[in-house]
Amino acid sequence: MNRELETVRSTSYWRDAFKRLRKNKLAMVGLYIIIVLILTAIFAPWLAPYDPYEVNYEEYLQPPSLKHPLGTDEFGRDILSRIIFGSRISLEVGIIAEGIATVVGVLLGSISGYFGGWVDHLIVELTNIVFAFPFLLFVIAIVVSLGPSISNVFIAVGALNWAGTARLIRGQVLSLKESEYVEAARALGASNARIIFRHILPNCIAPIIVSATLGMGGAIMIESSLSFLGLGAQPPTPSWGSMIDYAKDFLRTNLWYSFFPGLAIMITVFGFNLLGDGLRDALDPRLKI
Repeated sequence: MNRELETVRSTSYWRDAFKRLRKNKLAMVGLYIIIVLILTAIFAPWLAPYDPYEVNYEEYLQPPSLKHPLGTDEFGRDILSRIIFGSRISLEVGIIAEGIATVVGVLLGSISGYFGGWVDHLIVELTNIVFAFPFLLFVIAIVVSLGPSISNVFIAVGALNWAGTARLIRGQVLSLKESEYVEAARALGASNARIIFRHILPNCIAPIIVSATLGMGGAIMIESSLSFLGLGAQPPTPSWGSMIDYAKDFLRTNLWYSFFPGLAIMITVFGFNLLGDGLRDALDPRLKI
């Protein structure tokens, strides 16, 4: 009976949260942007009008036209096709890199908040060390040491972007570990691992989802910055950041070349930020839209 009641309450909570999210028009705009990004990445081979790797020097730096809606680059490659395929890199970074950061942050934050003592002190100091360094420079240092590649970008961003999530979860665990249901589980002989993963972390799902959603936009920005510096996706792989890097030599004569990849980055990050803010409001029952 208690389990059924708990299931009903959980279902009602998520249903109410979805209703609040649907009422937030900006959050729904962000959701639609992300859905379009996902569909674009999945169906890129069918959506792209040209092969993004096909070189055609006869159409060198063509302006936007009916044949090439967003123009061509210095190798005659269709910019629209490269932007469409570049969405795959951005989506991979957002999911994989932020996924790694979220898992690491949740584990360290929950251990720190639950056990306290020297363990808490050690993890907090490690978090402070990560925050003490300029994040982008820290990521650049790791990628340079490992070698420029998109897989190393995943590792670098995931290995450094966990600190904010860890601090957030630590605060949540500190407030929950003295709750009555946790004390009851401890009195019944439940192990620390069971208490953390079965009783505490399920009550931290909302802030974890919000943190991960907002972090995806930041991860995409980091990847674009690294690709702009030549440390991310390597040629000829289409990446929005590397496209802007190639276009910087043509800013005065072909402004549209850098404008469209930059617009893609802006819209994508904007979508994740809108959805993240909407989820924060929807998942917090104390806030009303």
